[in-house]
This record gives sequence, C-alpha cells and structure tokens, in this order.
Amino acid sequence: MTATILPLVFDGLCFDARGERLIHDLTATLRGGVRTILLGPNGAGKSLTLRLAHGLLRPSAGSVCWTGNRAQAAREGQAMVFQRPVMLRRSVAANVDYALALRGLARAARRSLVDEALARAGLGDVAGRPARVLSAGEQQRLALARAWAVGPEVLFLDEPTANLDPAATRTVEEMIAAIHEAGATIIMTTHDLGQAHRLADEILFLHRGRLMEHMAAAAFFAGPQSAEAKAFLTGDLLW
Repeated sequence: MTATILPLVFDGLCFDARGERLIHDLTATLRGGVRTILLGPNGAGKSLTLRLAHGLLRPSAGSVCWTGNRAQAAREGQAMVFQRPVMLRRSVAANVDYALALRGLARAARRSLVDEALARAGLGDVAGRPARVLSAGEQQRLALARAWAVGPEVLFLDEPTANLDPAATRTVEEMIAAIHEAGATIIMTTHDLGQAHRLADEILFLHRGRLMEHMAAAAFFAGPQSAEAKAFLTGDLLW
C-alpha cells in the first residue's frame, strides 16, 4: 500500500507581502477522504492559503507539513488547477501527455492514460485540436483531466468555476465529484455558497486572512459560530 502524504497540517501559518500581513496565524489539520472547501468573501486569503499549501509561496512564519515531511512524496502526491488554467501551445492530448511525461511515465504507458483522461472529461473528440482554442469550460475540463491523469492523492482547486456559465459549472462540478469518488482528496476555494453546499464535506471559513471557522459543512451551514460567518451566510457585505 502506498504511504499517504496526509494529513496536511498548517501550524501558525502566516504570509506577508509588501509589509502587510495577509494570512494570520492559521492553524488547521486537513485529513484525507473529504472535500474541504475554503470559503469566504473576495480578499479573505483563500487563494493565498491554497498556494502556500501547494508550495507555490513560502510562509513568512509558521509551517505547512505533510505526513512524514517527505518533500518528494509530497510534491508527487498533489496537483493543482487554477481559476484560469494554463494551456500549453500543444494539442489537447499533448497537454495531458506532457504532464504524464514530467512524472517520468514511458510513452507507451502514457498513451492509454491520455485517452482515458480525455474520455472522462468528454474531450476525446477534440484530442487533436489546439488546447488554446477550446472554450473556457472545455479548458477547465482539460485542466482537471490533466491533473487527474497523474493520479494525485490531493487535488487543489482554486475557484475552478469562477469564470464559467451554469452549464459548464455543472459539468466541472460533476468531474470534481468523480475525482473525489475515485479516491483523491479535494481541497478547494470558492466564494459561491451554492457550490459549497453542493460539494463540501467540511468548511474552512476565512475572513481578512484569519481562519474563523473549521467544521463539518452541515454544522457550518446550520449554525456558524463567528459573527463574520453568520453575516456571510445571510448575504451581508463583509470588508
């Protein structure tokens, strides 16, 4: 059995930029097998926290620790999809193939994985098309397929449907649910309450870079403890 890289532990996590503290002393433990949603208004620090977790930013203080603290295993065990996915100047199929090649898979092994990933995303019929001419929804599905193909234990998603129409959002959410059912742990940001209701098993609610709530989704929506979370759920403006 492959060793897990979870849980993921934030211990006193802080991040500063231009002399301002943007993430304040964030402490939480994220375990496997659940869909964790980082929820909060714009500017709450959700995306920054995700980038710190994924290793794209270095903490100003505190730490991000994976189980066993094995750096290589942690890097190989996670993937991330951004709000605006980066598409390589290659075909749809070649975008997935490139991600697999970076993981060291042989060409023969990659071919079937590319076909499987594109079939899951409903993109098999556009495999030879340049990735950059796809619609926004198709590009996001390709980004998810590319991440799914490498078999991450943890998949970070940063507002993956923020720029999509309702139909494309539904398709992406169905892919996220399928990736979760296949065994990946989802850690995702959103400011969309409806999406959090549909997808979350647990909620981390952030406001002004501070973690205000960390609890099961059902408990959060039934009765948040902080005044900020209560205001957010009732639609009041937060600043």
